[in-house]
Amino acid sequence: MFWRACPDLGSLREESFRWRRPGVRAVMMREFGPPEVLEPAEVAEVRAGPDEVVIGVEFANVTFVETQVRAGRPPHPSMLPALPAILGNGVGGTVSDSSPWSGLQVVASLNGTGGYAERAVTTASQLIRIPDGLATRDAVALLADGRTALALAGRAELRPGKTVLVEAAGGGVGTLLVQVARRAGARVVALAGQQRNAVGEVDVVFDGVGGDIGLAAFGLLGTGGRFCPFGMASGRFAPVTPELAQDRQVTVRTGAGGNPAHLAALARMALAEAAAGRLRPVIGQEFELADAARAHAAIEARETVGKTLLTVPR
Repeated sequence: MFWRACPDLGSLREESFRWRRPGVRAVMMREFGPPEVLEPAEVAEVRAGPDEVVIGVEFANVTFVETQVRAGRPPHPSMLPALPAILGNGVGGTVSDSSPWSGLQVVASLNGTGGYAERAVTTASQLIRIPDGLATRDAVALLADGRTALALAGRAELRPGKTVLVEAAGGGVGTLLVQVARRAGARVVALAGQQRNAVGEVDVVFDGVGGDIGLAAFGLLGTGGRFCPFGMASGRFAPVTPELAQDRQVTVRTGAGGNPAHLAALARMALAEAAAGRLRPVIGQEFELADAARAHAAIEARETVGKTLLTVPR
């Protein structure tokens, strides 16, 4: 009678013990497709090679671009990983090997894969120590978005009194751009979701949406304005050609590129600004590692605010 009354007990027991076998907890993708292709799995224990370290992951960053990669439709075909793959580029946690970094709290970029896992390997040169007083989750939230926001702000040459339009202002980068622009003394117009009220002429556009919305925002720029695209939430970048920009006398300053040393310096600056209380990441939602598919589904459904993280329960 007990087993008939509790038909799901066996599955609950399997769920309870599924992570307890030897190996490393991870989320594996064996094919491209909908969020459901992200499946909890046990993978072999990771080992550090020469000049590498092992990080005991506590938080992993989840980005919109990763949902595009998972679906097989990244911004560029070169971003598609060989399958099977473990997605995830940015992680934070404690160095768990016997290297000189052992025991330190760090964040690191992983060159695109390996972050959705209990442990990850990266080169020691990719490590950034988390400043005292800054929570690991906040450092992970700032690792990529913080350096992107600071790079874009620098290229936009923000000045007091200028009007700045931030598209996708509710996202991870957008929430930081709003803060940086306000600290620079600019008047900020923040747009999110379907809110598209007339704002008048602007001096700078940070476009995280692309497509027709990005093109419409470009149209608000006055002579000498700066158009700074950083995302394509619509599925494509704004169709702003060099000829169109020249005709409008607008400068296009794309992305947050740079050499690895420059990007690392920007990330350290973002963490330092946060530790000093001058920059605050907005972490809207956290999902446990095994629920990575739910995290991707929420991002695609536009149900998220700010940053989305995966947590690794101990």
